Amino acid sequence: MKKKKGKSLALKGKSVGLIFHKPSLRTRISFEVGVFQLGGDAVYITEKEIELGKRETIPDAARVLSRYLDMIVIRTFSQDEVGQLAESASIPIINGLTDLLHPCQILSDLFTIYEKKKKFENLTIAYVGDGNNVVNSWLELSQRIPMELRIGTAKDTMPDGKILRDAMNSKISKILVTSDPVEAVKNADVIYTDVWASMGQKHLADNKANWLRGFQVNSNLVRHARKDCIIMHCLPANRGEEITDEAMDSPNSVVFDQAENRLHVQKAIMIKLVSKK
Repeated sequence: MKKKKGKSLALKGKSVGLIFHKPSLRTRISFEVGVFQLGGDAVYITEKEIELGKRETIPDAARVLSRYLDMIVIRTFSQDEVGQLAESASIPIINGLTDLLHPCQILSDLFTIYEKKKKFENLTIAYVGDGNNVVNSWLELSQRIPMELRIGTAKDTMPDGKILRDAMNSKISKILVTSDPVEAVKNADVIYTDVWASMGQKHLADNKANWLRGFQVNSNLVRHARKDCIIMHCLPANRGEEITDEAMDSPNSVVFDQAENRLHVQKAIMIKLVSKK
């Protein structure tokens, strides 16, 4: 998709609903532009307009929307809402982000890693920071693709317990969880971080800043990784908190390539799903 410039007709005559309970820059714009470039129409639906599970049940809303739309992208807080929507809809449902998982981001990250490293298997991925939806998605990916996944985080900011156990029990990848950020990034091929307090968690911002103070991605930490390591961040970034300007703007940084690749990978996802109908 990235090499094919211009409009495609893969979604010609198709309408894609974008249900967003969380505001977004990258997710909304990349999906809207992607739908347009594939010849389809995007319908943006705010939380106030749909009120999933409030004015009517999610299964009822899913059945109605399935009569109007050809695909739905949902970005919301609850993973359960996505599950209910997918169970009751007769059209494809794309998880644009929940508090638990961020699958489109991770697929885009995987593509970015492949661009830079020419492979994505058997690399050492070091995630440093809050154990949020991004690291949960990396743990799910580690059950499908062999890698060494190291998670450097504090005891109060661990990833989801069940997802972590499943990843460790799968034996597909080597998983390390450590409170030592240097141990996490030692000779790593990839260093990844994200904001310490995700959307909807601003009340925890001060606590997380205290818990994760030693987990900042900066030049002192990066020097423990491989010289050709790449630095990743899914954005938006709080520069000076989880990552320094020096690290984010360094030659090793692929942060803005990541952001661009959301567009290309999500277009590929939509083409794959519409071709299955």
